[in-house]
Amino acid sequence: MNEITIHWTFLPHTDPEASLAFYRDLLGFEVRQDVGGGPMRWITLGPAGQPDVSLVLEPPFADPGITEEERRTITEMMAKGTYARVVLATADLDGVFDRLKSGGAELVQEPTQQPYGVRDCAFRDPAGNMVRFNEVR
Repeated sequence: MNEITIHWTFLPHTDPEASLAFYRDLLGFEVRQDVGGGPMRWITLGPAGQPDVSLVLEPPFADPGITEEERRTITEMMAKGTYARVVLATADLDGVFDRLKSGGAELVQEPTQQPYGVRDCAFRDPAGNMVRFNEVR
């Protein structure tokens, strides 16, 4: 069977500079591509040493087929943090937690041992996206 990997995943952003401060400066992701400008800016980032895995921050309303009603719904969901999410993994959950908390990221959940066997924590990025971190050993 062929190996399947995740190459790109997409999250919306509303403020490119705030998103860069979160993903590049706090998480240490590399900027791989930064195209467009203003509200129509796509930023591709990824963890160092993993060139084939990328997170693309995109404008949430770039699709010209989105209606005004859909735009309002997306805006409301982003504001509540229910529109998009990503789960990342780290061997140093406490270190990541401390770095994000001291960096001013919006805390959702402190490191917790979940009943389903995962120890994790959660923050929201500047656009409201849920960013969970699972501890892997």
